[in-house]
Amino acid sequence: MRRLEPPPDLRGRRARDPFWVAVTAYFNGVQRVRGMLRPAVPEVRPVDRTLTLVVQEVRREAEDVVSLRLGALGGGALPHWQPGCHLDLRLPSGRRRQYSLCGDPADRRAYRIAVRRLPDGGGGSAEVHRALTEGTVISAEGPRNAFPFLARERHLFIAGGIGITPILPMVRAAHDLGADWRLVYTGRTRGSLPFLDELRALPPERIEVRTDDRDGVPDAAGLLRGAPPDAAVYCCGPAPMIDAVRAAFVPGAGTLHYERFAPAPVADGRPFQVELRRSGLTLDVPADRSALDVIRDVLPDVAYSCRQGFCGTCRVVLLAGEADQRAPSDPDGDSLLVCVSRARAGRLTLDL
Repeated sequence: MRRLEPPPDLRGRRARDPFWVAVTAYFNGVQRVRGMLRPAVPEVRPVDRTLTLVVQEVRREAEDVVSLRLGALGGGALPHWQPGCHLDLRLPSGRRRQYSLCGDPADRRAYRIAVRRLPDGGGGSAEVHRALTEGTVISAEGPRNAFPFLARERHLFIAGGIGITPILPMVRAAHDLGADWRLVYTGRTRGSLPFLDELRALPPERIEVRTDDRDGVPDAAGLLRGAPPDAAVYCCGPAPMIDAVRAAFVPGAGTLHYERFAPAPVADGRPFQVELRRSGLTLDVPADRSALDVIRDVLPDVAYSCRQGFCGTCRVVLLAGEADQRAPSDPDGDSLLVCVSRARAGRLTLDL
């Protein structure tokens, strides 16, 4: 028996089945209600954290040390920061360098950094002294904090030379909080120590200034002497001083926090090779040198900054080989930081 179809209308269109019309209307209504209830998904856009700054003031603070006051180009408030924060500066040459903020966190009009000229360094400090003059426009990223200050009842601060830069805001914060604190500030001579004039505004009985020419080279035991057993110890300065303090610090006697201005020596390295695929070179990395140092011997313009594995500037693509991921910012095996990463065995092939 043939099923009878509904007759067409005057325009030749067949009549719609009322049941399916009702079903379609119901589901269309449900979808519209769901669309109204579903929260809108915001468009994901990359955040540009680059700051455009202008050098407002350059001031000599000590032998081979200048401070720079950096304000927002065109005025305006700068992002907040806390003691221990630093800026990543992009110097006119393209070098990227990190400098601790040493001003007043409450001052949103400008940041302050201080830089000691190192004649045997990588050229960044010399460029700051030579090229950054009042009115120079420079880009930066941050502020970022790899050396956070944690409020405690008792603090011992140990600063060596230019290591006073992250320590100075911490000392002020501890003083403002009413904490029990002491500062031991060391250097070659008084003339080499920046910000001594600002420290005079703090209680002198809490500050000990030691210089090599007057007091002799300090030992770690002397620097830690008098620290309360539950004190938070903050240390920044030359790598040998930090290493000595770390070795002398008794675990459980408070907490030790430190920041280096130079990379730690390679202590447990094994020799390996790096193949630079684009450059067509294969280099031997000895046990006591980093891959970055060896690569810079032949490619001096390779990008780097902190040389300690946290800034990410020297990250390169790993094409072949197995690397040990020594930095917290090395989350996977597709890339590595040549300042700290090494081969587990044999050779690493890099996109350089």
